[in-house]
Amino acid sequence: MKQRILYIVLFVLLSGGINSLHAQQVTVKASIDTTHILVGDQLKLLFEIEKPKDLLIQFPQVPDSFSSHIEVVNRTKVDTLVLDDKTREKLTQSLFITSFDSGVHQIPPFYFRMKDGKMLDSVASRALAFQVHGMKIDTTKGPVDIKTVYGAPVTLKEVTPYILGIILIAAILFFIFYYIKWKKKNVPLFTKPEKPAEPAHIIALRELDRIKNQKLWQQEKLKQYYSEVADTIRNYIENRFDVPAMEQTSAETLGTFKQRKDLVGDASVDQLQHILSLADLVKFAKYTPLPDDNNLTLMNAYFFVNQTKKEELKAPEKPAVEEKENKESAEKITEQ
Repeated sequence: MKQRILYIVLFVLLSGGINSLHAQQVTVKASIDTTHILVGDQLKLLFEIEKPKDLLIQFPQVPDSFSSHIEVVNRTKVDTLVLDDKTREKLTQSLFITSFDSGVHQIPPFYFRMKDGKMLDSVASRALAFQVHGMKIDTTKGPVDIKTVYGAPVTLKEVTPYILGIILIAAILFFIFYYIKWKKKNVPLFTKPEKPAEPAHIIALRELDRIKNQKLWQQEKLKQYYSEVADTIRNYIENRFDVPAMEQTSAETLGTFKQRKDLVGDASVDQLQHILSLADLVKFAKYTPLPDDNNLTLMNAYFFVNQTKKEELKAPEKPAVEEKENKESAEKITEQ
């Protein structure tokens, strides 16, 4: 008994030297971020030590399970921070611990070994405690998970492949639908764009020039001559005024222009009446017109087209241009 007391006295005397030097200079702090967790939750155990820079301290080697109820999930490296006075520093380390047993559990003190030259000592952290709460179990539903499943937010990276897939499928379906539609029409899938249609008066004047150059009435082909002149004027009326002259009788076509005074002037209506009436007499009544009538019919056709065509020139220049073209047409017919 006396020998044991002597050892205790010697230990106190030996450790007192270091404590006298560093007891007031070294501070050890252990803390946890919460004192209440659910079964399986984690809490952080933080060690903080402030000491002189020349004093060596060794952190304890904490095992993966330092009690029957507490397990270490993860641990960080020791982080060193130099304090403002440059002679002291702060060391920190975090342990993430958990427990799967409900109840109050104690975290024991941890001892940090110190060395100052040849002198050794240790300093301990304070003991801590936390409580683990169990989950309420509904015995009427059977076994359930400790934690309920929760939905994580969907990121753009995750949905991008689905979006691209939907776009690709839609494009394929559209192409198949488009192909079937054109297949039914029995036309090429890809066609060249059509050339813009020529103005109605250009087509009509070209046809009248062709008829004039054929000299049909000089060859006594009067029926063909008057039919081609009348058809040329009827086609011109359809393309220029959207009047179905090819399906109408001469009286119906003339009636349309007499009712709609805004389409052409009275002089043009008279010219059209001369062309259509004389053509009907030749085709249906076998009427033989005079040579002057033949010339006048072609001249009236030129006048009707030139006077009723869509002008692209400015309004003040229109009468002069029409008059010049009418004179040129008349001169050509007279020369024939």
